Amino acid sequence: MIHYPAYKVAVAHVAPVFLDTDRSVEKARSVIEEAAGHGARLIAFPEAFVPGFPVWAALEAPIRTHELFKRLAASAVAIDGPELARIRQTAQRNGICISIGFTEGTKTSVGCLWNSNVLISAEGTVLNHHRKLVPTFYEKLIWANGDGSGLRISDTELGRIGMLICGENTNPLARFALMAEGEQVHISSYPPVWPTRPPEKPGNYDLAQAIRIRAGAHAFEAKVFNLVASSCVDPTLRDAIESGLGKEPLRILEQSPRGISVVIDPTGTPLGDALSEDEGILYADIDLAQSVEPKQFHDLVGSYNRFDIFALTVNRSLRRPAAFVDDRQDG
Repeated sequence: MIHYPAYKVAVAHVAPVFLDTDRSVEKARSVIEEAAGHGARLIAFPEAFVPGFPVWAALEAPIRTHELFKRLAASAVAIDGPELARIRQTAQRNGICISIGFTEGTKTSVGCLWNSNVLISAEGTVLNHHRKLVPTFYEKLIWANGDGSGLRISDTELGRIGMLICGENTNPLARFALMAEGEQVHISSYPPVWPTRPPEKPGNYDLAQAIRIRAGAHAFEAKVFNLVASSCVDPTLRDAIESGLGKEPLRILEQSPRGISVVIDPTGTPLGDALSEDEGILYADIDLAQSVEPKQFHDLVGSYNRFDIFALTVNRSLRRPAAFVDDRQDG
């Protein structure tokens, strides 16, 4: 018998303490405890929450941003490091599942960073570790390409949970890969802003509208609940940009379109109002049984597809820089 759980979810529409890993982790733990205290069993945090989204790559030429990059590299988190261990402990203590974005570092290289997301169970175990497949536009100045090892769903007591980071939610093949594993709850993480033009020029990227289109499309096509978590612009981000780059980049930051946080049901309909400017926690009650009837109409990984015509192969191997073979003989 298939079980369709119903429960409360939370979306953390909050800002980190910019480029301060320890304080960002402590803020996340406080938000997690608050959400759990309100009955939430799953909480989603924004993209690169620990220690913040490197928006400076959009605001100034790379020849002027080396110091900010070095600060980010020094603040990067390891998947098995003490920072995520503290968040895992908070998950276990409060019995809540957590999705959180972070900039990931590696011992292989002091300058190689990834835009990563981790899903943590209510028991404090790592369910999935995903690296953004392709950094978007100016993000390529900061993060390396990820791989397909985290392009998978996690089968939990809350349903089958998948996650993609920001622009990945525009990639139909990445989304279909999660659909094909029976995704029921999707988590989308975003930055606070995503500037593409000076604010006084026409045609600047409307992040809120892009989120509505992407999130609604995936919820409707996959027949899933979509939890969208965007960050906020706060004084710690403003101070870092102004002190590191000056008043003109700060002006662009302040006037750029903001992201939104929202929960969307399997018909593509938002559950309540979205959060935009001010920090807050968005709560919603979801019932996975609501996905069944829409699947009768359009089941893209079932009866509404032609697998004799279309085929998708996904390489989920973990990419490494080298394979070492050691010859260790006695004597």
